[in-house]
Amino acid sequence: MRSARPSLLLLTLGMLGVVLLSALGIWQIERRTWKLALIERVEQRMHAAPVAPPPPSSWPAVTAASDEYRRVTLRGTFLNADETLVQAVTAEGPGFWVLTPLQAADGTTVLVNRGFVPADKRDPATRRDGEPQGAVSVTGLLRMSEPKGGFLRSNDASAGRWYSRDVAAIAAAHGLSHVAPFFIDADATPNPGGYPIGGLTIVRFPNNHLIYALTWFALALMLAGALLRVISGRSRAGASDPRWGSRRAAVRRLIGAARNLSRDTGPDARAHIGSA
Repeated sequence: MRSARPSLLLLTLGMLGVVLLSALGIWQIERRTWKLALIERVEQRMHAAPVAPPPPSSWPAVTAASDEYRRVTLRGTFLNADETLVQAVTAEGPGFWVLTPLQAADGTTVLVNRGFVPADKRDPATRRDGEPQGAVSVTGLLRMSEPKGGFLRSNDASAGRWYSRDVAAIAAAHGLSHVAPFFIDADATPNPGGYPIGGLTIVRFPNNHLIYALTWFALALMLAGALLRVISGRSRAGASDPRWGSRRAAVRRLIGAARNLSRDTGPDARAHIGSA
């Protein structure tokens, strides 16, 4: 009995493992369904006709799930003196994003990521043609703020070092008010002089959930197979146990004695059985 208890415990744990691994596989299938729906939703937003950005009354309700990557068009005047350079690595190489406030006629302001410039174009004096004056129209994708900084690097407003497009921090650094909590990635419409280069937004959603699901299901199947081998091995071991063989011999003797009893019909049948 002592040796049977840990074996029963291990079998129980093994069966629980099969259930857990199967549940993880099902969870990954559900995550894949959610991810595919998200990708489809974003694709529809990006290729839809541009709409007006959310008005100030709707700013508190703007979320990534309901609004990010929505294609919008806004009009206003660029505040070129308040542009901010944010470090970036793009398909064009390392350099900076140029974030410039766009002030609308109603006094509200939206930060616009006008695009990429290399390090040798970080000084606005080297790209004067790309700084429009007066009213302009900008079309692009609505993006959510990127607070605090980049990976292992924090924004330093006092030193003018920015590693993420943190809308609130950039607005505070320039003393801007009535600023939207989101920014706009400008599209690829060319700017005079060639800079900044817009339309470099990368939309990529990793979708490895099917691979993860198959991995969990394979592990569950392997564990179930191992449990079946253990169970069948215990059955064979029990059948070959010497004690089990002696019990079978005793049963055969009892059966033989019963047959002899059925054949013996004489008056001294009991004596025959007793001397057997």
